[in-house]
Amino acid sequence: QVQLVESGGGLVQAGGSLRLSCAASGRTFSNYGMAWFRQAPGKERDFVAAITWNGGVTYYADSVKGRFTISRDNAKNTVYLQMNSLKPEDTAIYYCAADRRISGSRYYIPNEYDYWGQGTQVTVSL
Repeated sequence: QVQLVESGGGLVQAGGSLRLSCAASGRTFSNYGMAWFRQAPGKERDFVAAITWNGGVTYYADSVKGRFTISRDNAKNTVYLQMNSLKPEDTAIYYCAADRRISGSRYYIPNEYDYWGQGTQVTVSL
């Protein structure tokens, strides 16, 4: 089992920045690829970003490319999502997810991930 706890969400004005953190415990963190998804009210859970076990490869949704950066610190068992130039449409609950193997062709599919955090709310106002 892997336990994931997100933090860092909050209310920010458009154009502002937030950094989300996801702390992992349980199994060896460095064995897992990690990802961030988000879900707005009434919408499906959408892929945001993913990172392989050693940080060597990252993936981003087109909607966040150039604005968001995913990174990880395996010594701290933590994955981060730096979010810059935030827009109202970024408002959602952000979830951290983990999987033993992130496929280059399926990394954006929620069902591919075995473990999920409880989520942290991000609200971007005009």
